[in-house]
Amino acid sequence: MFEYFPSNYPWSMAALMGFAAGGNISDIDEACRPLVEAAKRGDPGATDEFFASWRTLAERVEASARVDEEAGRLLSAGRKYKRATAYWFTAERLHLPGHSDRIAAYTRTLECFGKFVAFRGENCEWVAIPYEGKVMPALYTRAEGVSGPAPCMVHFDGLDGTKELMYLIGVPGELARRGVSTLIVDHPGVGEALRLHGMKASPEIEKPASVAFDFAAALPGVDARRIGMMAVSLGGYYSPRAAALDSRWACAVAWGALYDWGPIQRARFAGTGTQRSVSHYAEHLKWVFGKDTVEECLAMTDRYTLAGLLDRVRCPILIVQGENDRQLPREQADRTLAECVNSPRRDLHIHTAAEGGVEHCSVDNFDVSVDYIADWVAEVMGSTS
Repeated sequence: MFEYFPSNYPWSMAALMGFAAGGNISDIDEACRPLVEAAKRGDPGATDEFFASWRTLAERVEASARVDEEAGRLLSAGRKYKRATAYWFTAERLHLPGHSDRIAAYTRTLECFGKFVAFRGENCEWVAIPYEGKVMPALYTRAEGVSGPAPCMVHFDGLDGTKELMYLIGVPGELARRGVSTLIVDHPGVGEALRLHGMKASPEIEKPASVAFDFAAALPGVDARRIGMMAVSLGGYYSPRAAALDSRWACAVAWGALYDWGPIQRARFAGTGTQRSVSHYAEHLKWVFGKDTVEECLAMTDRYTLAGLLDRVRCPILIVQGENDRQLPREQADRTLAECVNSPRRDLHIHTAAEGGVEHCSVDNFDVSVDYIADWVAEVMGSTS
């Protein structure tokens, strides 16, 4: 993995995500070059510097997009708004939860993304899924080249992703080209659901997942018999659990395997575990779960286990992992696969150095993982595209 900040894994991963979401390498160098020394410190003030530098970049590119928009050059404006989306996302994602600038930055992310979609004519529609008196915002992309009802994948995020990121790295586009629709959901604990609606994460992910299934099944052009579930990172727990507890799912994809989260988290806080995905990690967990202390968060993560559930998975399941995943150990994939004993098809794909995509959820090369998953889904779901 290219590491702009060799001593700071979360910052290096964030830079790669910004590039994968549509950023320009020279732009990203502009934001990162002043941060080299701050990355070595890793203190709260350093994160403020990270945010400020990426915000400056986002504002510059957004201003340039606005010039094109006002001149009626909407296609050009749309491309620049896409880049601005990537930079606002990167700035906001690593900032301290509750910081006064964070919601404003997230709002700019949504605004730029919305203009990118509108001006570029993207196959993307914002929808709202009612859930427990609030809504789970989602992005719906229709299958292409399909006559009749099409299969659909419901996509859930992980601990710190958003629906906009998953759209920008190409998940729905590649599925659409293979005749599969996609509903990317900001469920409780992530994205818009967390930031603007205050919806906190829970291990009982089957509840919002089943509601998302019902919503997808009611969409025009979706074949309710062919709706699958996929999820990324922490979603390695979400997707298998949803499939185990709701037999309607036609397939399940765990993009990064997570069988038992509690021991991983306890090792991290003891200083002996795997890498953390974001700065201010403890504060991020408290925000996601709505808890006041790390111990309360750890008690919550102890409940994130697939033990005793996986023999109830009756649909095909795919687990995708990078051989150098520094956040989720390989054994999590092996245990998940081994216990899906009643699945009619159990597949595990480990991305190697020869293929690329060896890091966590293939952040070092999203394309190879997106393509592999999309090909598998199209085969299993019987897409006619």
